[in-house]
Amino acid sequence: QVQLVDSGGGLVQAGGSLRLSCAASGLTFSTYAMAWFRQAPGREREFVVGISGSNISTAYADCVKGRFTISKDNAKNTMYLHLNSLRSEDTAVYSCAARPSPLLRTAGREYVYWGQGTQVTVSS
Repeated sequence: QVQLVDSGGGLVQAGGSLRLSCAASGLTFSTYAMAWFRQAPGREREFVVGISGSNISTAYADCVKGRFTISKDNAKNTMYLHLNSLRSEDTAVYSCAARPSPLLRTAGREYVYWGQGTQVTVSS
């Protein structure tokens, strides 16, 4: 059984930083593309950042480029999202996702497995 457990959310002031983690089990990490999505109240889920199975390719939403960084430790089956220079508009539930292919995609429908989500709240 594939399981994703994300954690690390919290309340932070604007301009602050957080690190989210996604621990995966039941899959061979290097053969899965991974991503972070977020959903704010009243808004649709949106792609934030993704990384290929090989860790070679990454993709970032324009609104987080230069502020967020994704990384993946294949040996630990754990993915991280470093959130810097946080803004109030970054407030959302962040969820990690995995697709059974090493190829990176940005559409949520391409991802099969999802974490339970972790709340990030940025106060202005």
